[in-house]
Amino acid sequence: MKLLSFLTTRTTLTPKHYLTISSSTNTLLSLDSYCAPNPQESVYSNNRIINGLIKTRQLGHAHKLFDEMLIRDVVTYNLLISGHGKHGVPTQALCLYSEMISLGIRESPSTFSSVLCICGNNSGFFGEGVQVHCRVVKLGFGFNLYIGSSLVGLYMHMGLVDLSLRLFDELPERNVELWNLVLRGFCELGRFDELVGFYYDMKEDNLELNGLTFCYLIRGCCDKRFFNEGRQLHSHVIKIGWVDSNVFVANALVDFYSACGVLRDAEISFQGIPLEDVLSWNSMLSAYADNGLLFYAVELFYMMQYWGKKPSIRSFVGFLKLCSLDGDIIFGKQIHCCVLKLGFDNGSVHVQSALISMYGKCFDIKNSVSVYENLPKRTLECCNSLMTSLLHCGIVDDVVEMFGLMVDEGIGLDEVTFSTVLKALSEACLISLASCRLVHCCAIKLGFESNISVSCSLMDTYSRSGNVEISLQVFKQLSSPNVFCFTAIISGFARNGYGRECFEILKTMIQKGLKPDKVTFLCVLNGCSHSGLVDEGKLVFNSMMSGHSISPEREHISCMVDLLGRAGILEEAEDLLQQTPERGDSVMWSSLLRSCRIHRNEMVGRRAAKVLLEIDPENFAVYLQVSNFYSEIGEYESSVQVREIALARKMTKEIGRSFIDIRSCH
Repeated sequence: MKLLSFLTTRTTLTPKHYLTISSSTNTLLSLDSYCAPNPQESVYSNNRIINGLIKTRQLGHAHKLFDEMLIRDVVTYNLLISGHGKHGVPTQALCLYSEMISLGIRESPSTFSSVLCICGNNSGFFGEGVQVHCRVVKLGFGFNLYIGSSLVGLYMHMGLVDLSLRLFDELPERNVELWNLVLRGFCELGRFDELVGFYYDMKEDNLELNGLTFCYLIRGCCDKRFFNEGRQLHSHVIKIGWVDSNVFVANALVDFYSACGVLRDAEISFQGIPLEDVLSWNSMLSAYADNGLLFYAVELFYMMQYWGKKPSIRSFVGFLKLCSLDGDIIFGKQIHCCVLKLGFDNGSVHVQSALISMYGKCFDIKNSVSVYENLPKRTLECCNSLMTSLLHCGIVDDVVEMFGLMVDEGIGLDEVTFSTVLKALSEACLISLASCRLVHCCAIKLGFESNISVSCSLMDTYSRSGNVEISLQVFKQLSSPNVFCFTAIISGFARNGYGRECFEILKTMIQKGLKPDKVTFLCVLNGCSHSGLVDEGKLVFNSMMSGHSISPEREHISCMVDLLGRAGILEEAEDLLQQTPERGDSVMWSSLLRSCRIHRNEMVGRRAAKVLLEIDPENFAVYLQVSNFYSEIGEYESSVQVREIALARKMTKEIGRSFIDIRSCH
């Protein structure tokens, strides 16, 4: 919508129109003949009535009076714009703003604040918000505190943090409300490092912080990395009396200790909150649920009912997430009954989404689809939940179909949608390059090409279909790739046998100051194994502990055994397995035995076969592999004996299957 040139369909008659009508009837009328004796008093009186109607949410009556007014001023329009922003239709608010400009009524600071707030709270109007910013600068309101605050909030919602902070720094004065706006933005964007740093800047400005400030700060410390800072904040709010006087701060402390896994301190914080506060009950219930303590969560749930406390949306979401993690569908159905009884099934998109996910994670896709089909309105969050449920149950074709349905119905798409459908495409039996490109084009069109999760999913999907070059293109288009992006491209190269490239990308990643994690090292080791890069693999494996303080896990050791086994360094591979806790698993020893068969090492092979039968005596594939090994070295009697043991235990081999994608040249 071109905001500043938008033409409304309103047919309001201006004083000029009235004079024209009067003259057409050959009747000479002055302005006083159809206006109140004092027009300004009439406008003021009508504005007061409109304000009262809007406060009581009678927007229709306010509009009717607005249409009947012969003279309107900036306050009249401000009231209707603000009313539509809070209780009405955002589009109508912007239409009123456009009409106001076309009539030559100049905006006040309140006008800009209301319009910018509307644009910031509705992602579809970000472009209009930028246009309004241009008008703010043109009319010289750029340094107004309240307009500046609205602009900071707009760009925070758009994710343009650097621009938002630049506007913040340019303001001649800053109050605590503006600081809180920035803190909220950091919380919503998950940039907790900056949030903690801002706290010290606020202290230097000698601002008198309020309860909302501490709520945002404590929320920002809900990460074990900032646990000490959170404890310091707790001490500070106790010292200045906010814990006893502000229940929101007290509840924020419950959430903080819960998120950091310190439930004892969460319980102590909960016990200090007045009994009548329902928020604290729900905070503590969510704390138990989030930490997997079902017994304590249910006990508190019963106590809430005994004391007449109503569970909140957050409590039910916590319960349903816990059921999803544990696969406890029986308890999940009981919670579903409570949800229906209390009316949350139609009133909360979060509960609806959690129900769909719960049934999906418990592999009850029928009920998951049933909840979705009974929704009063299909929302993006619920569609995403059904997509992830279908993916979890392995119904990948329906995930792709769901994506097409969301596009056709205009429900909207986000990074979760794109990541889920790309994951489904990567897990499909036959990956279609055309489908990958179609989703990729859609992501670019909607501005998600620079999103980290979407980019990583694109790299993974393209590499699984063998198109490593396109994966590399996606990676190179990222302005500042993080650890996950580097890991995704390394995984893609490793999957396709480009071990040398994996090793080089790891070196580049470390040179850029990024710290590889366990998954990164595993992908590099896989690449080295598939390419036979023994020296590079040893270097990477040894550097995990010495250079990055990461202890190798079973997957890393298994990969090194495979690498050494492929190269014929079997004694060293065996020594590595003997040093592994519990002597490793059957996969590792099976890999070693397979290498012994290839390189015809009878001595190590005999030991590997013996250990393999001890570790996994119930696996038919193990007996078959050991039997084949004895047969190859000429010990036919031992080979037959091993097979007879497997047959006596009535073991059977699972039938395998393969798919071939035949691509036509035409």
